[in-house]
Amino acid sequence: MENWLINIINEYGYLGILLLIAVENVFPPVPSEVILTFGGFITHSSRLTITGVVIASTAGSVIGAVFLYGIGLQIDVSRLESIVDKWGSFLRLTKKDIYRADAWFDKYGPWTVFFCRFVPLIRSLISIPAGMSNMNLQLFLALTTFGTLIWNVVLVNLGASVGSSWEDIVHYMDLYSRVIYVLLGILLILLFVLIAKRRRGK
Repeated sequence: MENWLINIINEYGYLGILLLIAVENVFPPVPSEVILTFGGFITHSSRLTITGVVIASTAGSVIGAVFLYGIGLQIDVSRLESIVDKWGSFLRLTKKDIYRADAWFDKYGPWTVFFCRFVPLIRSLISIPAGMSNMNLQLFLALTTFGTLIWNVVLVNLGASVGSSWEDIVHYMDLYSRVIYVLLGILLILLFVLIAKRRRGK
């Protein structure tokens, strides 16, 4: 897959970067680390500039995020209630759980959207609950753009600074992603344990 991504960037430049990053937001398995670091590296041997790559990648990220935000708007609380009515016992969810989650996101959603832009996989998917909670679109766009801009600036500049060793950055980012996935797994397990204890105490 990496060779395919690199060929697209080589052939289509900024447009290729924009489209690839937009797709990466909708389909997280497409590695943004490869796109961004190679985009930085290729500035040494093409007409592409670091600023241009950052702008193109940030625009692509925002486009993808807005798409997922729109999907979230279609999955409102009432639709979740119908899902819980049908599958709640199997998923071990109640309508009260939905209301609590929605209230939590209303309270902490803005910061969550911003900080999750630095978390692999979650950085894309966080746009869906933002839409589900009807988060203010302008605020969503501002926090998404700012958080994504920081992520892109760092990786593009790293790719440009290490030159032909840009793949080393991808390797380290892969390790970072694995650590994050393990931590997220642990947090989910702890969350399930906490929920189970609370229900037993009722």
